[in-house]
Amino acid sequence: MALADPQGGTRTSLKDRFYAWRTALIGSRAFQRRAARLPLAAGIARKDGEALFDLVAGFVHSQILMAFVDLDLPTHLSSHPRDLSDLARRTGVPELRMRVLAQGAAALGLMKRQRDGRYALGRLGAALPGIPGLAQMIRHHDVLYRDLSDPVAFFRDGSATELAAFWPYVFGASGDVDPQVATTYSELMADSQTLVAEEALRHIDLSDVTTLLDVGGGTGVFLAAAGGMYPNLNLHLFDLPAVVEPATARFEREGMMARAQVTSGSFRTDTLPNTADAISLVRVLYDHADDTVAMLLAKAHAALPSGGRLFVAEPMSGGAQPTRPGDAYFGIYCMAMQTGRARSAAEIAHLLEMAGFQNVQARKTSRPFVTGVICARKA
Repeated sequence: MALADPQGGTRTSLKDRFYAWRTALIGSRAFQRRAARLPLAAGIARKDGEALFDLVAGFVHSQILMAFVDLDLPTHLSSHPRDLSDLARRTGVPELRMRVLAQGAAALGLMKRQRDGRYALGRLGAALPGIPGLAQMIRHHDVLYRDLSDPVAFFRDGSATELAAFWPYVFGASGDVDPQVATTYSELMADSQTLVAEEALRHIDLSDVTTLLDVGGGTGVFLAAAGGMYPNLNLHLFDLPAVVEPATARFEREGMMARAQVTSGSFRTDTLPNTADAISLVRVLYDHADDTVAMLLAKAHAALPSGGRLFVAEPMSGGAQPTRPGDAYFGIYCMAMQTGRARSAAEIAHLLEMAGFQNVQARKTSRPFVTGVICARKA
């Protein structure tokens, strides 16, 4: 509780005064030296120091990961361990510099140094090829790294970012998108969407759904995954014209065209098809500003019949309890895109309720760093 100030202001509360005292104490060099001599305090201080050092070194760690992927070390090490000279010859990296990279990658769990001096894949490095879209996303991050090269300027303004140019669709572009940009965009989305689809479908029950309309569904990765799990489910994809052909080709390859439909259009300007009793929005909302999201949700509500269901699947902010994936990554990524933002489950629920949806429920997922899930129903 704040204390009354006789002169008409508000004094600092006792809680805030204690906070200021505690913060000054912890930040005191004298306190840090004394704490280092006490066993319990020393352990805490060491842990805090390591955590701070990891934050300082984080960019270097990410660049080791980038080099690990770009030099295709998972493939070079897939059959058996190799010595430094072999890795140097295969990658074109001088042996002395390869040693530094290999040691760094081993320290991060990407590689493992064996007793005979050769290097093998570590657990993380071995797992990387089996995670859909991860290598492509890592390569794509050079754009974000450049946008963050001056973080102070980025947070103060950030008006010019490469990442914004990489995602043209979120600004409403459609038929005028460069074909090469559209292809790059679609491939990256398709690669990364596989993991999202797997995680989301673990927490969404479509057994009582007749037709699922996936709005902004790209090349149909999520719908194809849903169709594979539910053989009687009818599939309807709604997205911009540039992705209609690859989406159709996907459904044909999967043998789903008999129960699949693809409609081209923009939810910004067009009415959503009213053919479905469920609508999915997979990694769509966080690409857009609140007014666009409100408009989309209103259109989704209008397109659904009474009792129709809506599913939202995307990474989410932790809200009152910030999380590393949602707030220290996706929040920054969305800012660099210059449109949309990572919202908390509570914020998304509020937008859904404002659009007329009821029974809004957030589902706890196994991998929130991949996606969160929210379900709602039209009365």
